[in-house]
Amino acid sequence: MDNPRNFGYLLVDVSRLYLRRFAQRAAVLGVTLAQGKTLGYLKRNEGIAQARLAELCDIEPMALVRILDRMEADGWIERRADPRDRRAKCLYLRPAAHPVLAELAKIGARLREEAIGGAPARDGTVFMRVLEHLYEKLSEPDGAPACAPAARPATPRPRATAAKTAKAKPRKAAVRR
Repeated sequence: MDNPRNFGYLLVDVSRLYLRRFAQRAAVLGVTLAQGKTLGYLKRNEGIAQARLAELCDIEPMALVRILDRMEADGWIERRADPRDRRAKCLYLRPAAHPVLAELAKIGARLREEAIGGAPARDGTVFMRVLEHLYEKLSEPDGAPACAPAARPATPRPRATAAKTAKAKPRKAAVRR
């Protein structure tokens, strides 16, 4: 088993812990983590199509529809017809969403302070630069095929033994036409 403190495990575990704590605090507002994430992306991308928002949020489109239905019922968002595609809907924040977003931002700020607090300010700046660098690098197209075959070490084929060769059926002579 890999060392639990290696880069990937640590990155995933810190993210999981951070998100769990954020979700617990957002729940006091009656906001799920998925709703908070959706509102955050929508704030930065008003007028976005539902399908594109699902991609950004990394949520299945049908699951996003349920989230959006709930947020629309709460008066946080509105769907408008896309002027370029009559089948698509574009999403916009309603005034009722702004106080919710403000509270979520406060929760995020307090949580960041708790997580990074105590470290020198320059460490927090460097940490954010490293995270931004990781984000940029990992957002780039990979370039590798999605299902690249794993490299296999060359293994020599076992030699045919005399017993195996004797039992083998004789080949028919090739007929040339």
